[in-house]
Amino acid sequence: MQHTPRHAAAEPVVVLRDVHKSFGPLKVLDGVSFEVARGDVLAIIGRSGSGKSTALRCIDRFERIDRGEIRVCGHRVDDPGLDLRALRQDVGIVFQSYNLFPHLTIEENITLAPTAVKGMPRADARALAETVLAQVGLADKLRAYPEQLSGGQQQRAAIARSLAMQPEVMLFDEVTSALDPELTGEVLKVIEALAASGMTMVMVTHEMGFAKGIADEVVFMHRGRVHERGPAAILAAPATPELAQFVGTGL
Repeated sequence: MQHTPRHAAAEPVVVLRDVHKSFGPLKVLDGVSFEVARGDVLAIIGRSGSGKSTALRCIDRFERIDRGEIRVCGHRVDDPGLDLRALRQDVGIVFQSYNLFPHLTIEENITLAPTAVKGMPRADARALAETVLAQVGLADKLRAYPEQLSGGQQQRAAIARSLAMQPEVMLFDEVTSALDPELTGEVLKVIEALAASGMTMVMVTHEMGFAKGIADEVVFMHRGRVHERGPAAILAAPATPELAQFVGTGL
């Protein structure tokens, strides 16, 4: 499936400007800038340690930046006075570890945030849980516990949990890296369907074939910087030796 770019007409909903981040003496982000238009999919690729996951975590303020500017859905993320709860209602994030509560059913995992954060009536939250589980192909797992699900099903349940907050932007951090190829495929189908529905997404991924098919734009990070960026076609015709080497190794 080739996602049709809409960024020419759309306002950016995610903007990073000259973002810097260090952990002690280690410079992880060194002046990172990119933006994502509403309804578009951005894939961030790069070697381990290139800063791609840190950049993603900064968008949702899981990490605070040292300097620069981040704006997401109208929120100034680098503002010390940021309303974190409001940001997290607009931005969903899914990690490679599913982070489901093992003692709660899948329904309870999904309804927890809408009822606690948004004050949604329990009956409405339950109906919403049914809707988002159907969206990820798990309509029959409402009353199951996480341990009763495969890894791929747990990851899809984690995506459903984020969708239940009805976010404007979804962030995916290597969500298939812990899964075998078959389970990876079922998770990628869900993300592909989200892209087709117009969800704005930023995804850190090592799935090059998937990035080629779904991304409106690809950002290749190298040593904490945006080394190359452009349409997914850059993966087939890299402009720099670093990206050529990265794509050639199949990493």
